[in-house]
Amino acid sequence: MPSFKIGRVCADIQRELADLFREMKDPRVSKLLSIVKVDVSGDLSYATVYVSAIEGYDKTVESVKGLKNAAGFLRRELGLRLKLRKTPELRFIADNSIEHSARIAGIIDSFDLPPEENGDDNDD
Repeated sequence: MPSFKIGRVCADIQRELADLFREMKDPRVSKLLSIVKVDVSGDLSYATVYVSAIEGYDKTVESVKGLKNAAGFLRRELGLRLKLRKTPELRFIADNSIEHSARIAGIIDSFDLPPEENGDDNDD
């Protein structure tokens, strides 16, 4: 039986962390950092947060170092904003999915596709 509460908690954590990332003053944390996915354990004690930066994987790794140092602050702020019995411990993981997606989009855009014909070529 699927747990809808875990899905809601993941969405709430993602929304609030995105807001907290904008308020952070740590220069290591990129301003163009986005949360790719949040996984919460079944007992809501751990939350794994996958983050990615548009500037590249190196900037993402640097941002994760800053986020790990601020994990206590972020957990406390989440506890104040979300009404949970137990605020999950945050784990941050660097993800390069945004960079990978941009590279694929660039490859697709590099192809020279012929313009589409508007007429119907069927010979009846």
